[in-house]
Amino acid sequence: MTTSLRRLGMAAVVSAAAIAGTAGVAKAADAVPVLLCPFGCGPMAGDTILMNQLIQSQSDVMLLPQETPGYMYNVREMGMNKSKWKTSIFATEDTLIQLAYAGGSKEMEEFLPEPVKVPWKLLYGEAWWGQGKFLATFDCSLKTMADLKGKRISLGLRGQSDWGVFSRLLLEHVFGITPENTDVRHMTPGQLTQQLIDGATDAAVTPIGAEPTLKNFLIPGPVRQLEATGKKICYLGVTKQQIDDLNKKFDTTFLHIELPPNTLPHQTEPLGVGFDRAFKAVHPEFPEDRAYKVVKAVAQIGPKMKDLHALWKIWSPELMTCGLSEENTHPGAIRAYKELGLWDLAKKCDPMTYPQ
Repeated sequence: MTTSLRRLGMAAVVSAAAIAGTAGVAKAADAVPVLLCPFGCGPMAGDTILMNQLIQSQSDVMLLPQETPGYMYNVREMGMNKSKWKTSIFATEDTLIQLAYAGGSKEMEEFLPEPVKVPWKLLYGEAWWGQGKFLATFDCSLKTMADLKGKRISLGLRGQSDWGVFSRLLLEHVFGITPENTDVRHMTPGQLTQQLIDGATDAAVTPIGAEPTLKNFLIPGPVRQLEATGKKICYLGVTKQQIDDLNKKFDTTFLHIELPPNTLPHQTEPLGVGFDRAFKAVHPEFPEDRAYKVVKAVAQIGPKMKDLHALWKIWSPELMTCGLSEENTHPGAIRAYKELGLWDLAKKCDPMTYPQ
């Protein structure tokens, strides 16, 4: 893993140097590593394009995307690797930060062997994610997740929060579906999608992204792969009560959202989905000036990024600030938002909170 990160970081630096040379950049940019997710995930490609655009615009900060096994890995790195506290940005989610406090418990030890009670400081929101809180199937005789007991289910890796961990927690603690009574398989998004297509499993995780206004939704590649089979896709959603039960169990703040019909392919009826809010976050010891420069640069280049990568199509100042507060946001980021005239937008959303 260390070798992989080093190679990716080196590749990013080489790419940055090449672009800087062709653009004639005269000033040195402040390089900041960003711990993301497995290679091929949306944020990896999106943040690589962001890096290139920051360089071409001669920004004074350069974000270096780094591959990791997933957001679960990121939260453990935050807790265990103090050398990254002043240097790195971590991709994470509000519910993952909350669940990390329960690390090492009976429910969480498989995914997070020890608690990570770091008072994260947020920089900006980047998406709302629904994968893991609903499932897709070609067997439309299955009506609810409870019908999956004894079936074959493809989920994401244990190092992936939404794809692998949240789906397991929902299935086990709301529907009573466990690896002991059901064939639960953990694999990469590409593998699990192909298993469902091949009929090797009965249901699988599939992704969807959203933003605070709920007017724009991301329909990522795995969903389009399922659609391309020509088979009817059916979805197993969740009720608000079921999401409330999950939140009560783990002291989390998953959101229940009802997707309008036709949001997803073949979705003819409203569909209840649980969502969490994804953020870029840092340790409280992360330098204030660096946090300021990162937020200022991303906010200014965001409108251009909407035309360059699918993940950024849902970008908006409202998405960047939703979930932020004076208590949970880095002081440098707050200064940037206030200078940009965007800080009052944070009042439109409930802030991310820590477990009691």
